[in-house]
Amino acid sequence: MQIAGLQKLTLLDYPGQVACTIFTGGCNFRCPFCHNAALVLPGITLLPQYDEEQILAFLKKRRGVLDGVAVSGGEPLLQTDLEAFLGRIRNLGYRIKLDTNGSFPDRLRALVRAGLVDRVAMDIKNAPALYRDTAGAPALDLRAVEESKDFLLSGAVDYEFRTTVVKGLHSRESLIDAAKWIRGAKEYYLQQFKDSGSLIDGAGLGAYDEQEMHALAEAVAPWVPSVQVRGV
Repeated sequence: MQIAGLQKLTLLDYPGQVACTIFTGGCNFRCPFCHNAALVLPGITLLPQYDEEQILAFLKKRRGVLDGVAVSGGEPLLQTDLEAFLGRIRNLGYRIKLDTNGSFPDRLRALVRAGLVDRVAMDIKNAPALYRDTAGAPALDLRAVEESKDFLLSGAVDYEFRTTVVKGLHSRESLIDAAKWIRGAKEYYLQQFKDSGSLIDGAGLGAYDEQEMHALAEAVAPWVPSVQVRGV
């Protein structure tokens, strides 16, 4: 496991749970608005590295205080030993939430079917026609993302979809197209873009204000009535 970050307490990353967040290194996308560039781009900076035993020792000490563990990134499903690691976390009695970009449907299904994931948060980058540009991945096989999306829509596991909304990449029309693509989703969040100062490529990008974000949520509500605005 390549573990490059640990947030010891969060009330936001795992809804309804007192949790910690583990950040894995590496990603197969290059979203220009990504606020975790240091986790995505190799060699951009030296990040702290944790081994599994350090993380598990922390989790053992926090039993009874923490309810859950959110595993984020980067893209956690790049980690070939993720299943074994999640199994060790599960054996400590924790609930597990996984964040993913949806590009590894077989690995996602395997973890869910093994009973190692209780909730999945999948990014919906944009309307299908704009997906590759928004993800910074020209060779992306969108069928893989669609497979993950459909798997979650089937109700196999608790889930949410989320889109980080960025001026310069997203419009009312593109978000409506994205909402149609996930029509009937259980939970959909439009997240306000924040410039962390560590973006992959922030040129020409900006944030919609609170009023604009709520207007965008209203625009997509006919297809995903559960839409909520996050981060404003």
